[in-house]
Amino acid sequence: MLLGAGISLPRASCRSLQSSRSVNGVIGIIFNNSPSLPLNQALLHSFVTPVITVDNSDNTNIFSSSRANLWKNPACLSLADYASLLRSCVSGRAVEPGKQIHAQLCLSGQGFNLGLATKLVDLYCNCNALVYAHHLFDKIPKGNLFLWNVLIRGYAWDGPYEVAISLYQKLLDYGLAPDNFTYPFVLKACSALSAIKEGKDIHDHVIRTGWGDDVFVGAALIDMYAKCGCVESAREVFEKVVKRDVVLWNSMLAAYAQNGHPEDALSLCSQMAIASERPTVATLVTVISASAGIAALPHGKEIHGLSWRHGFSSQDKVKTALVDMYAKCGSVRAARRLFETMHEKRVVSWNAMITGYAMHGYAVDALDLFEDMRRQAYQPDHITFVGVLSACRHGRLLDKGWKYFNEMIEEYLIDPTVQHYTCMVDLLGHTGRLKEAQNLIMEMKVMPDSAVWGSLLNACKVHGNVELGELALEKLIELEPDDAGNYVILSNIYAQAGQWDGVARVRRLMTEKGIKKSIASSWIKVKNDVHAFLTGDTSHPMCDAIYAELERVTGLVNEEGYVPATGTVFHDVEDDEKTGMVCSHSERLAIAFGLISTQPGAKLLITKNIRVCEDCHVFIKFVSTVTQREITIRDVNRYHHFQDECDSNTAGSFEYQGANSIDLATSNQGTFRTPMPSAGSIPFWMLTAQFPLPTICMICYLIIRKDSSKCLGDQNLSFSNLKSWTIFERFVRSGFPMSGRSIHPAHLSGLVDPSGN
Repeated sequence: MLLGAGISLPRASCRSLQSSRSVNGVIGIIFNNSPSLPLNQALLHSFVTPVITVDNSDNTNIFSSSRANLWKNPACLSLADYASLLRSCVSGRAVEPGKQIHAQLCLSGQGFNLGLATKLVDLYCNCNALVYAHHLFDKIPKGNLFLWNVLIRGYAWDGPYEVAISLYQKLLDYGLAPDNFTYPFVLKACSALSAIKEGKDIHDHVIRTGWGDDVFVGAALIDMYAKCGCVESAREVFEKVVKRDVVLWNSMLAAYAQNGHPEDALSLCSQMAIASERPTVATLVTVISASAGIAALPHGKEIHGLSWRHGFSSQDKVKTALVDMYAKCGSVRAARRLFETMHEKRVVSWNAMITGYAMHGYAVDALDLFEDMRRQAYQPDHITFVGVLSACRHGRLLDKGWKYFNEMIEEYLIDPTVQHYTCMVDLLGHTGRLKEAQNLIMEMKVMPDSAVWGSLLNACKVHGNVELGELALEKLIELEPDDAGNYVILSNIYAQAGQWDGVARVRRLMTEKGIKKSIASSWIKVKNDVHAFLTGDTSHPMCDAIYAELERVTGLVNEEGYVPATGTVFHDVEDDEKTGMVCSHSERLAIAFGLISTQPGAKLLITKNIRVCEDCHVFIKFVSTVTQREITIRDVNRYHHFQDECDSNTAGSFEYQGANSIDLATSNQGTFRTPMPSAGSIPFWMLTAQFPLPTICMICYLIIRKDSSKCLGDQNLSFSNLKSWTIFERFVRSGFPMSGRSIHPAHLSGLVDPSGN
């Protein structure tokens, strides 16, 4: 405590207190980090070495005159001088000089002056020294509403948030009436706690006190309801405010965007434009992000134009949001062009572009950009590494994935999060290292969530590992007992392995728990209208034409060698019925509608609410070829681009480089290298996990030939990828298991030929 001043300060708040010393009979103790006590001819340390940032010349003059006065006699300072000094401390967030002034005030008997004490509370709150602020608050009269507002604001900003709400209740008990500053501060605390009950009580008080149509209070109420998930209540508040400013509009836009209502956010943005309200950077970033969330490229382009018309063309925050939007909407080239025009590329800008490449499967582009980022001395953060590891995951780059994962921990000292582990588990699983993936989960320093176990379960489906799939589902049931998708995946694993009793057990378990399989749906936007389809849907007005087109296209792809994969359909269903069940999936209906509703050669973008199945993935490759269309499917996992018979993200050609390795050279993905098997066989998972089937056929052909003299470097082998692919698929589906075993060249002899015969 400050002896002789009568103010108690907590021991923990002062690092240590210097010894008492007596000067002219006055005893004083000062803070440890203030080396000299402002008594009589002593000089304030803050004035010897000024640390206060002053924003105007008036305050500078005050400091100059105060220094001179203090040098002669600190007692000559008036209360007005102290008030000016404290205002400068507040504006510069200079807490240490403020503590010294506080000590001088206490020693001069002005420690409880209400005006100066209020400024000190304001200073301590601004500098996150709430313990000092609250103890001083407890020692002075409390009839000043500004004093309450300052302390409530401090706790609302820095916590504990419960104290802000408690202070609000005490304010009412003191008989003070809250104003349009009190309510936003306490509502901010309610937002941080998602305290909907307290928030509603405060809303009732707002109405009773007549502040319901104030824009500041309205914005705070909207934010509180949004953080508590009550979007309708937020909109009711918005509608009741007649005179709206841009902050209120932004609050409502953010409420929609944060709660998964991107369409409503875009609609409200249109209303804002009609109301002639000029947008801000926050407005544009919010609605651009809403467009990205639903892959609404036309809306995103309109907002891009709006930002240019209002003079935000050089605003890097807006450009970063646009980069993210274009990438998520599938226009990766446009995103990169915009990225290159940015004046200052912040880490968040690099993250948006790297993540955009990764989600589209452009692994090498993402990693090249990451290396550019490092060369330019930007410090990657944990989000950067999520994008990098995601790129490795989609590109099946196991060695690089481990390399970056270890660098993140050892070089950048970033602790792996669940997202990082999810990428690595998925990467290990899809490259056949299921045991390593399980071991990594067991060694995680954070609790594995449903995404981690879900990645392992999906890998078990790819490689037919029933035992590990059962373990993964057991963990998922603990975390997500009502997610039908997990049960369905294990059911498919059983079906692939021919364990139909296991299929029956899973379906019985789902029935007992009342869990129903998620209804798959796909949609396509044509001429500003969204057309949605379910599996086997017959409700569309153009149903007959859609099915006729689907039948026509199916006939064409069948001629090219497509054979439906029906392994996961019920074993007691006839083959024709199995084929019908597979061939009426929702994405196929959406594609058929797109083919008859757009001009020849137009690109098709289809969105699906669950993963695209393996058979539909193969089917769409064929459709892209026979119709000469570029088709993009966006499912819950990522984008799938189909063009020229292959998934364009990974299409390329192989060259057999002697006996040690095979290189995949692609125009947009660099070179992948995989070791050649020493015994003349290559693991099947290595083929299926990393490369499209036409490329697999090339590998198999090169393995069979074993003729390095004719397959080196610059010699290109020409053959019909699609036909060879079909031959290989028929071979696989004729009974070769996809379970991590190896294909010996003898198995493929005569199946693949460079001429396509």
